[in-house]
Amino acid sequence: MSVDPHMSGLSGPVIHDEIVPARAPWLYHVGAGQTLRIVDLEGNQAVDFLLYAAEDDAERYSAQDTVAAQGNLFLRQGTVLRSNEGRPMMTISASAVDYHDTIGGACSCESNTLRYGHHTKAEHACVENFLEANLREGRGKRDIVSNINFFMNVPVEEDGALGIVDGISAAGLTVDLKAEMDVIVVVSNCPQINNPCNGFNPTPVRMIVTA
Repeated sequence: MSVDPHMSGLSGPVIHDEIVPARAPWLYHVGAGQTLRIVDLEGNQAVDFLLYAAEDDAERYSAQDTVAAQGNLFLRQGTVLRSNEGRPMMTISASAVDYHDTIGGACSCESNTLRYGHHTKAEHACVENFLEANLREGRGKRDIVSNINFFMNVPVEEDGALGIVDGISAAGLTVDLKAEMDVIVVVSNCPQINNPCNGFNPTPVRMIVTA
């Protein structure tokens, strides 16, 4: 019997296993104690990520609280993702890459136009994916906060500017997140084709939830 390499290190039974197509949104309820594994199937794919508390819609992921609590801009194995109430929402329990971004934000039609030219305005963007997924839970644009970009490489340059450069992932690499409370995970499998974050070619990712 062949062994699924993407399941290595996951001990609990699989609750959900889904391939998210390139450019697509995804939403799933992850219960406290469960683990979400994100698999970068083909490599160099950015995964934009939001969190909401399942029991209190006003409580959601806070980049500010997360960065302040750990005293570091980058998210690594062991980082606790905190809410706007300062409470732990999920913990990065394992990561096959050194760090992840939480300051680069999500691409939008407006930002694409500003950065890459008016001809990009009609291109699909992460903000639209977040909106599409959030509508299922009754949330709107004002509920989109600063997000996480898993596998994305956003270095801070010497002059303080943010760079967007080639990703640090590769085919089959993973990040595991253990839920510290019941959460709603919202993902945009980033459609960006104008910078290197996806290698100019968005690809699928795999979402595995285990107990």
